[in-house]
Amino acid sequence: MSVVVRAPAKINLQLSVGPLRDDGYHKVVSVFHAVSLVDVITAQRGEGVQVSMSGEGSESLATDDSNLVVQAVHALAQHAQIDPHVSIHVDKSIPLAGGMAGGSADAAGTLVACAALWGTGLSREELADIGARLGSDVPFALFGANAIGRGRGEQIMPVLGRGQFHWVFALADEGLSTPAVYRQCDLLRAGEQIRPPEVFDALLHALRQGDAKALAAALHNDLQPAAISLRPSLRSLLEAGVEYGALAGVVSGSGPTCAFLCRDSAHSIDVAVAMTATGMCRTVKRATGPAPGARVVTPTG
Repeated sequence: MSVVVRAPAKINLQLSVGPLRDDGYHKVVSVFHAVSLVDVITAQRGEGVQVSMSGEGSESLATDDSNLVVQAVHALAQHAQIDPHVSIHVDKSIPLAGGMAGGSADAAGTLVACAALWGTGLSREELADIGARLGSDVPFALFGANAIGRGRGEQIMPVLGRGQFHWVFALADEGLSTPAVYRQCDLLRAGEQIRPPEVFDALLHALRQGDAKALAAALHNDLQPAAISLRPSLRSLLEAGVEYGALAGVVSGSGPTCAFLCRDSAHSIDVAVAMTATGMCRTVKRATGPAPGARVVTPTG
């Protein structure tokens, strides 16, 4: 028997970064948005824990205990008191080191696939509790759609929305370290009084109305100035996207992906073609959102 799971990428429609907590993490408020760029995780019975990968950037990924997929297998097995025997293959489409939580999507997909393969009967909420110990973005990858994330981002509250939004993602040539971007954010804001972050009502209203123009006006990322200061070419990339007609552009998370919101599917094709022609990015992808969380698509005998 094998189980096939599709797990989505995510972007931050809002990422507001508050003061540092005692545990060394920042207090953040995010509005997450899952998109139709997915990694496909296939799990089947095997001897021990075996992981293989193909697709986007897979050649540079380790498949040892440092990989979140392997960690997810062991975390679930320990929770369910199961001796882990599984072979997992991950076919990647989510850009590597792109600020779109591809590793967390793979971990979420692995939890769902192994839970189904092993017949654990665990609920999605129980899987999310396990996932939160693996990484802040794993719980959202399990639920998908739109959600508010609090704490480190692991505390998830679903957000109602309607309609479909069309996106173009432009990936810069070089990745950015998330810890480095947070450190740069702290440096840029040194001496400022940082207030606890809150969700923007205008952004939630735009999601409820399915209003792309209103959503474009509400996009926000506190890490964007830090990402641009570390990688100044991101400013040119954002300006180019808007110049070529995008409703708005924003750095996704800690970067280096820039997300451009478009009016509709045809408009997203125009923007994607224009961004590709600039030669400023290593790849350009189109997607829609919101997308569902990690889910089984084909259990086969």
